[in-house]
Amino acid sequence: MRALTNNHQRVSAPPKLHPPSFTEAKNRRQKVRAAGMNPDYWYAVEYDRTIKPGQVIEVKFWNTSIALYRTENGQLVALENRCAHRQLPLSLGQVDGDRLVCCYHGWGYNQEGRVVDIPHDLFDKPMPVCKIRTYPVKVRYRLIWIFPGNPTLADKRQIPDIPELQGKDRWACVPLDFTWKAHHSMIIDNVSDFTHAYLHRQYRPFTDAKLIKCEQEGDKVFVSYETKVGTGKVSGMFVDRKRVNTNSMELCYEYPYQWSNTDGKIKHWCFILPIEEQMTRVFFLFYFDALIIPFTKIKIPQWLMTLVLKIANPLLIKPLLAQDGIAVEAEQKGYNTHFNAPIIELNPAVHLFQILTIRKWEEYLATVKS
Repeated sequence: MRALTNNHQRVSAPPKLHPPSFTEAKNRRQKVRAAGMNPDYWYAVEYDRTIKPGQVIEVKFWNTSIALYRTENGQLVALENRCAHRQLPLSLGQVDGDRLVCCYHGWGYNQEGRVVDIPHDLFDKPMPVCKIRTYPVKVRYRLIWIFPGNPTLADKRQIPDIPELQGKDRWACVPLDFTWKAHHSMIIDNVSDFTHAYLHRQYRPFTDAKLIKCEQEGDKVFVSYETKVGTGKVSGMFVDRKRVNTNSMELCYEYPYQWSNTDGKIKHWCFILPIEEQMTRVFFLFYFDALIIPFTKIKIPQWLMTLVLKIANPLLIKPLLAQDGIAVEAEQKGYNTHFNAPIIELNPAVHLFQILTIRKWEEYLATVKS
C-alpha cells in the first residue's frame, strides 16, 4: 500500500475531555459536581444486621477504603483497610477473636489498629511497631455509622436525633438503600426538588408543587412546598387525610443529611454515603403515623406497621425511588459529556443546596491546608 502523503495525513481522534476538578471548576455547577463531602460528620455505611460476629467487609467513603468488622463477642471495629506490611486490604482477611488478621502473612491487628501478632519467623528482629488508623463507630436506627474525619470531633458532631425512632413507642421503620452511579450533589438536588413530579407520574408521591419557602440558615437549607402528597392510586388509599394535612410538605438539607415532614405524621430521612466521585449509596428511612387500612377509617397500629412497610417497600416505595436512580445516573452521564453547557436551573432551592455543599467542602479543604 502506498504511504500516506502529506495531503492524506491520518486524523487522530480529539482527546476526550473530562469534567474539571474542584480547583479547575469555572462555575457553581462544575464546583458542586466535583466537591467531596466533609468527612467530619457521621455517615451511615451499612445495616447493623449485615455484619455477623467474626465477619469483615469493606466500606468506602470518598475513595477511602475502610475494613469494618465485628469481633466474635459482637463489637464493631473500623480500621484503615490496609496491612502495614505489604498493603493488602485487611477486608480480605479474617476475624480471630477481637483481632483482624491479614490473609497474606497472618499479621494480626487489635481494635486499636496495632499489630499484636506475627505468626512467622521474625529473623531475630524485634516485633515491628505498626499502627494503622482507626475510625469511631456507632450503631443507631439499625444502621452502622462511621466518622471518617478528625476523630477528636466525633463526640461534638452528633448523629441526627429522630425521636420517633427511639423508645418503646417508636414508629415502625424499614430502611431502604440504593447505590447509584452519580455524584452525591445530584442526589441532594433530586430529593428536595419537586419540579420533577413528571418523573413520578405513575406513582404520584407529590403533585402540583409550588415553592413557598426557600432559605438558608447556617448549615441548613429549608424548603417548603404547597403540594398534594400521596395521591397515587394505591399508596393514596393508605393516607388518613382526615388526620393529616397532605397539602404541604417541609424539607431540609441539613448538611450532610436530608429530611422531609408532612404535618408531623409522614416523615423521612435520607443519609448519603459518597463512595467515590460518581458513586453514592443512599439510605432512606420512611416512617408514618397517619396510615389507615384502605376503604376504612381504621388507623394501622404501630405494631402492625413493620409488616405493612415490608410489603409496601418493594411494591411501592422502592420502584418509586428507583426512578430517581435512573434519572440521576442519566444526569451524571449527561454531565460528563456536557459539563461546559450553559447553566439553566430554575428552582432557587437547588442553587442554595449547591452553594452549601461547595462551602462545606471548602471549609474542610481549608482545615487540611492549615
